[in-house]
Amino acid sequence: MLETFQNLWHALWAIPHLKLYLTLAWLLYIVLLCGWIVLQKREPVATLTWVLSLALLPYLGYLIYFLLGPQKIHRQRLRRYHSRKGMESHDASCPVDGNCSELASMGQATTGLPPSSATSVQLLVDGGATYDALLDAVAGARNHIHLEYYIYMPDGIGTRLRDALAERARAGVKVRLLLDAVGSSKVNRRFLQPLLDAGGEFAWFHPTRFRPFTRSWVNLRTHRKIVVVDGSVAFTGGINITDEEDERLGDSAYRDLHLRLEGEVVRSVQLVFVEDWAYATGQKRKDFEGTTLWRATEPGIQGGISAQTLISGPDSSWEAIHRAHVAAIHEARSRVWLVTPYFVPGEAARMALTSAALGGLDVRLVVPKLSDSRLVTYAARSYFDELLAAGVKVYEFGPRLLHTKALLCDDDLAIIGSANFDHRSFRLNFEISLLFRDRTIAATLAQLVEGEIAASEPVHDLRNRSLWRNRLPEALARLMSPLL
Repeated sequence: MLETFQNLWHALWAIPHLKLYLTLAWLLYIVLLCGWIVLQKREPVATLTWVLSLALLPYLGYLIYFLLGPQKIHRQRLRRYHSRKGMESHDASCPVDGNCSELASMGQATTGLPPSSATSVQLLVDGGATYDALLDAVAGARNHIHLEYYIYMPDGIGTRLRDALAERARAGVKVRLLLDAVGSSKVNRRFLQPLLDAGGEFAWFHPTRFRPFTRSWVNLRTHRKIVVVDGSVAFTGGINITDEEDERLGDSAYRDLHLRLEGEVVRSVQLVFVEDWAYATGQKRKDFEGTTLWRATEPGIQGGISAQTLISGPDSSWEAIHRAHVAAIHEARSRVWLVTPYFVPGEAARMALTSAALGGLDVRLVVPKLSDSRLVTYAARSYFDELLAAGVKVYEFGPRLLHTKALLCDDDLAIIGSANFDHRSFRLNFEISLLFRDRTIAATLAQLVEGEIAASEPVHDLRNRSLWRNRLPEALARLMSPLL
């Protein structure tokens, strides 16, 4: 067998001009690949990074780009479709000539979701408070429960929630559960069987099956955390369903933040779920008959809290959540406080933060001392020198993993949701955030951030650190930042 292989190898290299043919094939591969990537019209840095990286991996590079490279999708979902009927007349839409802020108008233009209001907003800190509030809302459901999660673990809290959903399904409540196929990969049919037997419905978002000659969506995930109960109560934010986020079970639980919402804004959160469910399952509006989708408040009753739902994903080129963050920072006049577990900013976001600090604003960044991705931790630290030089105060939270995702500007603007401050959240993941203009919410968030800063270590001059253990890994990780 070995002798046959050796003879074949020698015969192959005996072919006249083989090296020339291989060189021409490699050049053709580079030309076609570069043309394909350049035609995507993305940021020059990201384009050059992909071209240089994949040029060094002939043919294998194409496979990597095919599976994990930047992608745009056209979702066959209910966006701006019949599902929006019944809610359009109740949302406080922002007319072109209306007295709306630039930020609100931009949010509506990029997402199709107008500014709205809430009658109640609770900031739920950590998993304990969130899971208790969630289970209480589920227990009180009478019509429907809609859930969408990136991570759902079949552990203690996952089992408790599954059993609570099954009990409501047996009572006639319509239960729909949508899970990301990568983040919730440990969930299987056996675990879900009690819910399915009770009449609950379940679907995967972007299943990880591979089909020949079909581009996979393995790199495009739903990072959203959404629960809507009876169209009147909604939950969203950063907390997944996992014991790792329940501080009552151990000191290493994530530090995180979630929202409980009531009022008109629940309608738009409900719409986001309906669109995602329709996209994942192919169901139409008629499949939701018998479910009171938009029963957030009585028509015409507005809450006292200004709220707007922001969504983004690879099905839109507007990067709505990214734009909202950058615009809010530029709009700030006194302070910008940012808390995020993943900090890999693009040029626009980095310029906004440093410009605010150079302009004399109180700019603070709180990140984990060590995130769950060492590559992202190194990439984040590669930006600290520039931030510190501009006057940004940087803090590293620990020893718990910081998972809070929030932006506070001045005394009245807050953005809280599922989106990290990085390329993946702004461009590749399906994300949801809530933008509030309310002094009470801003004051509550400021108090929470001050507590996180008190538990953090300030970052100072980084120039005297080890070249091999710190500065070089950080510089290399930064080169990969457009791909993170």
